[in-house]
Amino acid sequence: MTTPVHPQHTALSLAASGVPVLPLRRGKVPFGNCPACADNACGGRPNMKTPGPCRCSAPCHAWAAATTAPAVIVSPAWAAAWRRAVCVGYHPGGAGLTVVDLDDVDAIAWARTALPATRTVPTTRGQHWIYRGAMRSVNAVRPGVDIKSTMAYARYLGPGTGTMAELPDAVRALAVKEPSPASPAPHAAVVPAGAGGGECPHRTPAYLDRGIAMAEQRITEASSAVHTTVYRTFLAVLSRHGRCGCLTDTHVARLFTAAQSKGETARHCTDAWTNARTTLGL
Repeated sequence: MTTPVHPQHTALSLAASGVPVLPLRRGKVPFGNCPACADNACGGRPNMKTPGPCRCSAPCHAWAAATTAPAVIVSPAWAAAWRRAVCVGYHPGGAGLTVVDLDDVDAIAWARTALPATRTVPTTRGQHWIYRGAMRSVNAVRPGVDIKSTMAYARYLGPGTGTMAELPDAVRALAVKEPSPASPAPHAAVVPAGAGGGECPHRTPAYLDRGIAMAEQRITEASSAVHTTVYRTFLAVLSRHGRCGCLTDTHVARLFTAAQSKGETARHCTDAWTNARTTLGL
């Protein structure tokens, strides 16, 4: 009879090979934020997606908590999580990998005709195809197909079989969404008439300009918790102006410039903007 390998031992082995790991609890999901980090009180990683300044000792921020440090993996805070863990998760993008998650037989059949062969790992319902190279993560790029790489986690299900191939353009192309012909032009100040018709509720460009100016001021005047301020400001702007087509690249650039003047990186700005859009369902 084979003795089951404890998740912590698997994690240490993966970490030694350069794969950032984290414990997953029942339901194959990460552990939630600890009381000190609940509701983003620590000032970092809104929605457990954006890297931030938090240095919590627990595996507290989903994929962003993934680590290759043995001392962290065996620390008391992580040991408590491993006792409750049911499996090991890992951050593919942190290891320079991309996982194409094929959720059913139809998705597998499609991949066999559309994608180059690579390392394959069986899953409960389908397969993981693993490529060498990182990209942004996107769910539902086509029926039964998700892409897990940066800012995402995947469940470790074994080493798999086959030789790992370089990430092909065919996979990168899956993450590029074609613009909808019904979408308003970036500079438009009105939206297509809905059931009730009518113009943009903001009515004048001056209204939007004042809102952007106030958002810039809120960011530049922040004296602490800059990450949180930037995210919440982006969220406020999008909640007011994100659905009507008023915002242009120029407006977004003004917000990003204000954030970067406070020390935020371009990546942090992009992540915060993306997370705000996701929160609002945009």
